[in-house]
Formats: sequence, C-alpha cells, structure tokens
Amino acid sequence: MPQVLEFKLPDLGEGLTEAEIVRWLVEVGDVVTIDQPVVEVETAKAMVEVPCPYGGVVTARFGDEGTELPVGAPLLTVAVGSPVDPSGDGSAADSGTEDSGSGNVLVGYGTGAPPVRRRRVRPQGVKAAVAVPAAPEAVVPEPEPVAGPVAVVSPLVRRLARQHDLDLRRLAGSGPDGLILRADVESAIRSAAEAPVAEPAVAPAASGASASPASSASSASSVSGGERVALRGVRGAVADKLARSRREIPDATCWVDADATELMAARASMNSVAGASKVSVLALLARICTAALARYPELNSTVDQEAREIVRLPQVHLGFAAQTERGLVVPVVRDAHEGTAESIGAEIARLTEAARTGTLTPAQLTGGTFTLNNYGVFGVDGSTPIINHPEAAMLGVGRIVPKPWVHEGQLAVRQVVQLSLTFDHRVCDGGTAGGFLRYVADCVERPALLLRSL
Repeated sequence: MPQVLEFKLPDLGEGLTEAEIVRWLVEVGDVVTIDQPVVEVETAKAMVEVPCPYGGVVTARFGDEGTELPVGAPLLTVAVGSPVDPSGDGSAADSGTEDSGSGNVLVGYGTGAPPVRRRRVRPQGVKAAVAVPAAPEAVVPEPEPVAGPVAVVSPLVRRLARQHDLDLRRLAGSGPDGLILRADVESAIRSAAEAPVAEPAVAPAASGASASPASSASSASSVSGGERVALRGVRGAVADKLARSRREIPDATCWVDADATELMAARASMNSVAGASKVSVLALLARICTAALARYPELNSTVDQEAREIVRLPQVHLGFAAQTERGLVVPVVRDAHEGTAESIGAEIARLTEAARTGTLTPAQLTGGTFTLNNYGVFGVDGSTPIINHPEAAMLGVGRIVPKPWVHEGQLAVRQVVQLSLTFDHRVCDGGTAGGFLRYVADCVERPALLLRSL
C-alpha cells in the first residue's frame, strides 16, 4: 500500500525563516529519487536547490513560483512504496510518526526530521495545490487575548507584529494547529490600516478637529500611486540589516587621502612574474587590512548589547562588498589573517564569481568580522558606508586616479585614493580609529611596511 509523505520546507540554516519559490524542478506525477532536487528557492542569503529526502511519485505541490513560504510549510507530497517507486522496495516509507528519508535535506547544512509538526498523510489521489492556505480576510480585534504561549514559530512574524504594535494573542492563525503565519499578520495590518477609512465614526470626538487636507493627502500618497517594489530576498535582507545598523550602532567616520603610486607599482611588479597568478588591488588592500587589525584588534570585534560587553574576536573573517544583479552581497573570506595577498585574492575571485552566478551559500555570506568596501569601482572618490551589523567597522576605498600631489617637496602627478573608515564608537575612540586608518594609508603609500608583518 503506497504511503503519501509530506516534505516541508527545511531549515536552510543561518537563522533563515522563509524562502521564495523561484522555480519548480518537478511536476505532479513525476517520479523522483531520494535526494533529487525538486525546487529552487531564494533566501535572504542565496539561491538554493532543495533536495527531497523521499523517493516516489509527486502527488502535490504547494505554492506558485514567486510565493514566499515559512520554514516548516509544506512543499510537496510524495507517494512512496507505490508500483512506480524508483526504489522498488518502498524504503522511503515509514510506519512510525517520524518522517523518513535520506536525512540530506540540504547537503552541507545538516538535516534531520522537521521538529515543528507531525506529518500529515494525504490520500493518494490528492490534487496539486498551487498556493499556501490563505489568511483570514479580516481579523476581529474584540476577543480578549488567549492564555498560554502564542502559536508563532517564525521570528520574522514576531518582529513584523512588534513593528506594527500588533497583539499576536488576538490573532487566529490559519496554519496547522492554529499556527500564526506571516500572511495572518499582514492581513491584520491591512485591516488596521483600512479601519479609519471604513469606519470614520469611531474617531474620538474629543480630538477637536478632523484630519487636515495635507495629512489626508500624505496618507493617501502612502497607500496609492507609484511603482511598488517588494522588499524581500536579498533586497529585503539588506534593508533589514542596514536599518538595524543605523538603529543600534553609534557610528562615526574618518577619512584620509593617500598616495597609492608605490602600491600600484608594487602590484605591477608582482604581476610581471611569468606564470604567477595575478594579484588585484583589492587583495592587496585586504592584506593591509589584516595587518592593521593585528595592530588595532578593537576594530575586529562586536558588541553584546544585552551583556554590555565588547567581544574581541580572535579570527579575521574579512567580508567584501560585491554588487550583483540580485543586489548587494557581502561574501566572507574565512581566516583572512592567515592568508597572503595571493591566497586572499584567489578566494575573493572565487567568491565573486559565485556571487555573480547566484551560487553563494548562506555560510559564505555570514560570520564576517570586518568589511572592505571598494566603491571606487563605481567611479566615486568617497563615501560614508553603513557598518555591516554586527561588525564594528568598515573600510571604504574610492577610485585611484591621477591627481596633483606634493611628493618629496615637489608638485607632481600621483595616483591618489581616498580611504574612509566607519567605526562603532562603542568599541573604540577616535584615536584608535585614526591610528588604524593612518597605518592603512602608510602601507598604501609605502607597501614595504608590510614586510614587517610577514
């Protein structure tokens, strides 16, 4: 007797709570094998192909392409142990209460049975579903808050409710066992926004005056007109992180112009060696940063706000900003403090290519301790970048261009670059930040200084 097993969107790691369906790789009725990729999803970190831990026949899919699903939501159902089961012995079936399968839901992230809900068994003839269950059209605010824990799994749902002062205890969840989904919260937010328009009589009479034409126009402009672009995926993740950085980090910026003529000459000399791999300017600057962080470890740290402690980190995991078609991403070079300019450059090149093709994993986009931002590629000289939360500093590098410069007492045309350091003023004062930036500038002007740290 074939058994229908439900495969839920797995935990994709790195604290991710939802993903958007980009492309289905199987159709209803297709035969799938264990660990065969069945859907391509986009998280806030990367594009991921999700393999199914069961072998059998696909009986249903949940969600159209473009639909966002929370972790733990059903993705598809598979009939295992059927006559067309590719394993021939129904090995993917399970008579117990736990889901069976390969355990390799996402290769490289570690898996296990989904802990949130028990499997639901569907009849073999179930039709394909094309969307997750719809949220209630309206939320009734009158009932008293329910007692006990709130049926919410996703931290994103809790944050969304908190941002809109929404009491989750008053919501009736549309998910399994009353689970409150993001759609439920968004429906409640829409209902609250529409309430003053639908029921103007409920406004307190003691307010003394109706809304002014200006405020009415402002309110109308906020809900109508103009092109709307959803803040989700990489764009949404960047928006959340930058907003959090501005809210939590008291940042300050210092900058200096540096003569990069000697650095460019040193690079040209390195790259003139036949058969040797080319070294980029970004790789040289990355190596300079690791040397500077060894001298000023305060800037390779993070702040534990709840404990009111500065945590100085022993390793340098160097992030670098990369602009892609999907938006701004920050791949991370692990243990950059142990690398050379050549090895760091090779890793930067590898991660940059993965960023362009959308194959970076969540692990390659998290865990950075310091970020290098080369905005000079956009043809600009300076910037005051926003710190990549929860890091403590970011070095910005402008374009390197010929400029008049006083060199050895004479006016000359030199290759000049502007360097800027944005830092968390909680981890250090201006003297430390200035010392770090000055050391970086000195190494740019006199690359031989790096020999002392090799």
